Parts: sequence; C-alpha cells; structure tokens
Amino acid sequence: MTKQPHVAEGGASVAPRSGALRLALLVGAVLLIAAFLALGGWQVQRLFWKRALIERVEQRVHAAPGPAPGAARWDGVSTATDEYRHVSVTGILLFEASVRSQAVTALGSGHWLLTPLCRDDGTVVLVNRGFVEAAAPAAAAATGAAGAAADSAGMSAAAPAAAAGCQPASSPRVTMTGLLRISEPGGGFLRKNDPSKQRWYSRDVRAIGAARGLRPMAPYFIDADPGQEPVNPADGQRPVGGLTVIAFPNSHLVYALTWFALASMAAAMLWWLLRGGGQERGAQRRRD
Repeated sequence: MTKQPHVAEGGASVAPRSGALRLALLVGAVLLIAAFLALGGWQVQRLFWKRALIERVEQRVHAAPGPAPGAARWDGVSTATDEYRHVSVTGILLFEASVRSQAVTALGSGHWLLTPLCRDDGTVVLVNRGFVEAAAPAAAAATGAAGAAADSAGMSAAAPAAAAGCQPASSPRVTMTGLLRISEPGGGFLRKNDPSKQRWYSRDVRAIGAARGLRPMAPYFIDADPGQEPVNPADGQRPVGGLTVIAFPNSHLVYALTWFALASMAAAMLWWLLRGGGQERGAQRRRD
C-alpha cells in the first residue's frame, strides 16, 4: 500500500512544502558556516597584522633617534614605513611663525604649539614642541589680530626669516628629537581648519606651511620628546612635550572568537537538520 502525503484543509500537500523548507534551511546553514568561518579567518589575519604593527611601532619609538628624512626622501615617506620613527632634526626654530592646533591630552584641553624649524639646507620641518593650555580670550584675540595684520600686508609672519635664509640672529641653532608623524589634512574635532583666521583643528603640515609662507616644507611633523622644550624668548612659554598617545586597539581576537562561535551554532543547526529534526517536527504536527 502506498503511503499518501498528508493533506491539509483545502487539499494542499504539506510534504513537498516541508521538504523544500528543509532544503532551504540546509543551504542557508552551509552558507552561514562558510561566511562565519571566512570572517573569523580574516580577523585572525588582522590579529597577526595588528600584533606585528604594535611590535614594529614599539621598536621605532624606543630606538635611538636617526636623521629625519631629507627632501630626497619626502615622496617615499608614509605611515607604513615612517610613522612613529624616532628622529632628530637640527636647525633654527622660527618662533614667530608658530601656530596652535587644538588638542585634548591627559593634561586637559588646550593646544599643540607647532613651530617651524629651518634646516641648514633651507628645508622646513614643523615641530610640535608640546602642549600648552588654551590662551586667555584677550591673548587669543591679540594673536589673531597680529596674524590678520601680517596677512593684510601681503606677507606672512615667517617671511622675514625665510628671506634671511631661515637664520634670524635672535634664534639659536638647536637639535631636537621626537617621533615622526604624518600630516593630518583637513581638520579634526568635526571642524575644518580655517587658515585665514589661523584656526587649526589638526596638524595639517601643507596648509600651515602655505598659510605661513614656508617652503619647501616636509610632508610630516615631529612630536618633540619630553624634557627639551625650547622657550620662546618673546613670551616665555614652555610647552609640555612627550604627550604623544600611541594606542592601537586590538580586539581582533574577540571578533574572531565571536565569528567562530556563530559558525559553531550554524554547524549545530545543520547537524540537527541532517539528523532529521525537521521531519520529526513535521511528524509531530501531523499527529497533533
């Protein structure tokens, strides 16, 4: 005697529909397992890449300082090959061409004090001398007015120094060490830089150099090491250096375990389907 498929009210056959659903679930489970395993494997690759990056940066930061890249190497300077290298640079600090860039540090909110340094070959490197507290409104207004007056005269504040070969008599020759950092174009803190008003929210080397009439300008800046913060004779300010935050979040292991756990759950569902779980539930419905 041939077993007839169960017929629901209205004459519709249930067995073909249940079989198609079970097949769809099987295919979906296989695809999920493959996707979750691929994502987990990718996170494992990212984990090893991040560990290698952290180790490489640690070696650079604690290495003895070497010469900062010269103009011949500027085109090859990149995050992968040079970021956080410990370097040294020698030249004349152009205090009168300093700018402030907004900063949030362990010491609170304030500014990075960025001062161009002119090397013996005439090239300019921007040096982040360190952190200073936010200027009082009156002082900030005075600084902005002075900058606007210089711009209206058709000459940046750094032009006299540049015309004199970047070696004004009032500035001694210094050697500074620090960490090489890549330029931060555009802005930050959800704000765009405004060179015309000397408002800087990121350390955009090219824009700062253009606003101050400095060239040729290195495509990087240097975060000065602590304990060597030169004082500007004009204002006596001593910025706090050595506040560079070197942090690389490394949650790739957690992500990998999460994806592998999801793959295990999908595999358990596939096993249950292959064991006939779907048919058992269908049989139970027919008995009910």
